[in-house]
Amino acid sequence: MKPKEPAEVYAINRGRSGWTLSRRSLFSAAAAAAAAPKRAEAGVCTAMAYLGAAWSLAISPNGRLLASGGGDPEPTIKLWSLPDGAFLKTLTGHSRGVQSLAVSPDGRLMASESADALKLWSLPDGASLKTLTTNSAGLVSLAMSPDGRLLASIKDLSTINLWSLPDGALVKSISATVNMAALGVQSLAISPDGRLLAAGSYTNPVIQLLSFPDGALLKTLTGPPVTDDNVLCIAISPGGRLLASAGIYGRIMLWSLPDGALLKTLPGVLYGVNSLAISPDGRLLASGGSDSTIKLWSLPDGALVKSLTEPDEFVGSVAITPDGRLLAAGSSDGTINLWSLPDGKQLPICLMDPAEPCSKAVTYTIAGGTYTVPASSPIPTGATCTCNTVSGFCGGCPSVYYYPN
Repeated sequence: MKPKEPAEVYAINRGRSGWTLSRRSLFSAAAAAAAAPKRAEAGVCTAMAYLGAAWSLAISPNGRLLASGGGDPEPTIKLWSLPDGAFLKTLTGHSRGVQSLAVSPDGRLMASESADALKLWSLPDGASLKTLTTNSAGLVSLAMSPDGRLLASIKDLSTINLWSLPDGALVKSISATVNMAALGVQSLAISPDGRLLAAGSYTNPVIQLLSFPDGALLKTLTGPPVTDDNVLCIAISPGGRLLASAGIYGRIMLWSLPDGALLKTLPGVLYGVNSLAISPDGRLLASGGSDSTIKLWSLPDGALVKSLTEPDEFVGSVAITPDGRLLAAGSSDGTINLWSLPDGKQLPICLMDPAEPCSKAVTYTIAGGTYTVPASSPIPTGATCTCNTVSGFCGGCPSVYYYPN
């Protein structure tokens, strides 16, 4: 009689080259499951998109492309596809960490700024088009007009420059007329109708509303003394009727537009808020904090909907896709994670750059053989590897680990 075949289980794995089906005996699968760390059970993975921090994010109007700016030893911009998170391309040219990105409404142009330069790139190919200026600003922000014809940037924290697009000519500098030197500009946002420019101060708890594009001062927003908070980030709702601001003390303030009345102050976020994003329907506000949390707030009432936790790092940037169904978050540990909206569930998608080295020794399996290589060593694309002692597909294997939801 023919011997009975051992019972088998099948596993479906997603790799850079597609989906693969593997089989193992039931006994070996059970043994492997028993030996695996409990942290692996949730199956949600985090991987390094950058060796340094992921400072900035921008999503294309069609929601299919995510651009990230980081602080690697060689600062780079990286392009990723959405929603699968596949790595597409690395853009080089900055010498300092890329702190701000903006994509044009037609998705064909991207602006990037760091403390060294302001640059223009074509999308989706990522070709370098032009360097508009070099500067010594330590903190930067970009805002693009709704028609894609003007780009606003900050020069040395004291002047707002307006550039025509796509040629990149300097159109106007806004400074003395609104006393920008005293304001200490840190953050910018342009209203959906293109008639209002909001500028937040890094050195004062002040937001100035300017007419756009002429730059005339319309109103200065200041909260009561108890809410004084230097402004790190601002966002304007798609309907243009609400402005959200946040700063170094972690308070989020909601203001009505165009009158600038303070509507509500949301509870403090420990260590400050670095980034804000409002959903396309204007009903959800996402905030990224230095307390390792992403918080989701309902609008316009400002109720806390959910708090999402990042792994022990501050969240430097958040961005929401145009369909409002996906949230991307970049953190100081070099990771970029994706979350579904409005439920706030982290997706089991790893945004990994194969060129980033593993921080620890790696054991990988390919073509039936098992190999161990030291940290920072490359491994073949398509290998099944073990990073931080947890097995899983990780391409170039940049420190993949698993943790519970």
